[in-house]
Amino acid sequence: MSTATRTRKQTARKETPDRHPADSHDLIRVHGARENNLKDVDLEIPKRRLTAFTGVSGSGKSSLVFNTIAAESQRMINETYSTFVQGFMPTLARPEVDVLDGLTTAIIVDQERMGANPRSTVGTATDADAMLRILFSRLGKPHIGSPKAYSFNVASISGAGAVNFEKGGRTVKERRDFKIIGGMCPRCEGVGRVSDFDLSQLYDDTLSLNEGALLVPNHTGDSWYGTIYKNSGFLDADKPIRKYTKKELETLLYKEQTRIKVNGVNVWFMGLIPRIQQSMLSKEREGMQPHIREFVDRAITFQTCPDCDGSRLSELARSSKIKKISIAAACAMEISELADWVRGLKEPSVAPLLTKLQETLDSFVEIGLGYLSLNRSSGTLSGGEAQRTKMIRHLGSSLTDVTYVFDEPTIGMHPHDIQRMNNLLIRLRDKGNTVLVVEHKPEAIAIADHVVDLGPGAGSAGGEIVFEGTVDDLRKSDTLTGRHLDDRASVKGSVRSAKEVLEVRGANANNLRDVDVDIPLGVLCVITGVAGSGKSSLINGSVSGRDGVVTIDQSAIRGSRRSNPATYSGLLEPIRKAFAKENGVKPALFSANSEGACPTCNGAGVIYTDLAIMAGVSTVCEECDGKRYQAEVLEYKLGGKDISEVLALSVTDAAEFFATGPGATPAAQKILDRLADVGLGYLTLGQPLTTLSGGERQRLKLATQMGEKGGVYVLDEPTTGLHLADVEQLLGLLDRLVDAGKSVIVIEHHQAVMAHADWIIDLGPGAGNQGGTIVFEGTPADLVAGRSTLTGEHLADYVGA
Repeated sequence: MSTATRTRKQTARKETPDRHPADSHDLIRVHGARENNLKDVDLEIPKRRLTAFTGVSGSGKSSLVFNTIAAESQRMINETYSTFVQGFMPTLARPEVDVLDGLTTAIIVDQERMGANPRSTVGTATDADAMLRILFSRLGKPHIGSPKAYSFNVASISGAGAVNFEKGGRTVKERRDFKIIGGMCPRCEGVGRVSDFDLSQLYDDTLSLNEGALLVPNHTGDSWYGTIYKNSGFLDADKPIRKYTKKELETLLYKEQTRIKVNGVNVWFMGLIPRIQQSMLSKEREGMQPHIREFVDRAITFQTCPDCDGSRLSELARSSKIKKISIAAACAMEISELADWVRGLKEPSVAPLLTKLQETLDSFVEIGLGYLSLNRSSGTLSGGEAQRTKMIRHLGSSLTDVTYVFDEPTIGMHPHDIQRMNNLLIRLRDKGNTVLVVEHKPEAIAIADHVVDLGPGAGSAGGEIVFEGTVDDLRKSDTLTGRHLDDRASVKGSVRSAKEVLEVRGANANNLRDVDVDIPLGVLCVITGVAGSGKSSLINGSVSGRDGVVTIDQSAIRGSRRSNPATYSGLLEPIRKAFAKENGVKPALFSANSEGACPTCNGAGVIYTDLAIMAGVSTVCEECDGKRYQAEVLEYKLGGKDISEVLALSVTDAAEFFATGPGATPAAQKILDRLADVGLGYLTLGQPLTTLSGGERQRLKLATQMGEKGGVYVLDEPTTGLHLADVEQLLGLLDRLVDAGKSVIVIEHHQAVMAHADWIIDLGPGAGNQGGTIVFEGTPADLVAGRSTLTGEHLADYVGA
């Protein structure tokens, strides 16, 4: 922004005689923002307006909105607490920015999936469950106790014994009894399912522990856990497991946690099954690492708890009812039905509670999640559902002058549902709040009062503001977003024919109603329908897990400061081997997490100093100058570059480097081509995963898993985080996969992907109980021509038919 423009704005805001000074703070001012790839960005954002931030993936939107504005707001709020309280809070570093002025309290609603704890449900995550428990403790018949008696996370406990206490200067001893009535089902311990272990997958009984009998991940060979079992003293490490006595086998499998010393170190020993339950089954399947998930799927079978029928609650908790409805039945209802049931309760003694509960349930319906139930595990929600669930607590808030920050709130939403989201954002703005939205969908950008477009490219080619103004002005601008804002794909003139079909028969997972469908193979098939119609249930329940099927879902990838695209994608492995072969040394030297690491910073490249309640300080390591490797390692070259220089290359530059010449490495070239195919050519190989946006992580995962061998690829909303200009590149990638002989099944709402499909399977007609059936099978042209479903109507409008 030019100095002259800024001066005019400041002059226009000079105080008028009748204007109160407090009313002049109507802008959020950002000057000199340099976080990640931002290049000294100067910006003024109007308060109490809806501002959309657009631009290609990697242009700096998240760096500006989340890592600068929202991060500084949260840091400054934390500093208002006492140093004692701050000691229990995460320390936040000040963003790289010269001036941030006019900030208000920021509430961040991002697209991170909700926690995968099996005890977390939609009800517990939104406090609706807590209100329902209080309601039953007041009105339930028979009365069984406090709200704890209706909680599946509280076990019933009773006990008695002598207690000593001081009374009148004397020590008095009395017998006391205590009893806590909880609602937890004693058999499944409130999880709703019981597990059965296939012992042949836990160990090879023909081998001894010293011979590597254990097959559990992280317990094999010379791993630390494997060492504990071998040297515990409880087991004969040289005896084959099939020769164990009943007591020895009981110890190996079920022994309770016991403190022992192994190799001079105090450790805990416990049987294999309780250790697996503690370390692996404490998470939902969606939150497990891939190799752990594969082991659990192979070794453990789950079934609904026969005692509580999956409700998680004890028989006593289920016996207490209000108008013939137990709390288990209430939590199993669709939220839209539960809202109607609560509306029919007229009890003055709990009127405030009923009002609050009613508002919360109505908010679910209003935001398009009325098809969920309160007992739905939060880890099974899609990214879009999780984000909208987090919004529930803000809908009825009386707070004003708050800055709400949304990260692509329309992800996972059918075009039919996007209008609901738009109405919500407008409502929040009209209450006097500042709404900042990072968004790619034209329908969501259209409602913005102000648009900030970043670019012109991604990574080092981005980080600048290329446009500020209204949506209409954006259309007239010559920016990449402006040129593509009104892009509309057309329905394909000719489609591919299926080579064979994948049969699905009697699918009834979740809300599916005995669905029979033939999914064509050898083509691009799109599974669509409104949110909650049963798309994921159909694919996850009946397609994923079959032989030859590679499923690339929305589960998040997380990484530490040491993780980067090279390590996550497996690219570093062929690079290390190429360096080792060229120089005649060990590959481990070229890992910053192994033998080649700088001894001063341990391969981190920076020295972190913890300042307790203050934000930690990181300084570039003086020994390696931030390169992470020992000096002698950097003397080894490949194609004239050392390992640190190679990791500093972008994906595009690295692809050229490893394609030909002395650096030619075909194995690395294949991985780099896949990264470029999904639009990540601008990322540097050594960029920490912690600096990647949600969309970038999704596509990194897509590129990585595309390398797995399989004939059928299942992609769950691959357009998440993609700019309008990048969708065309994705369609080209999908076409190349199909032309290479693969079958591609895509769960998607984006109309451009639907229009490009060879075959569409549309589920509906509605969500939840109103969905679960196939409402259309055929080509996109037939869907548009018939306009017989909600998807057909929106797709016809999109292509201008």
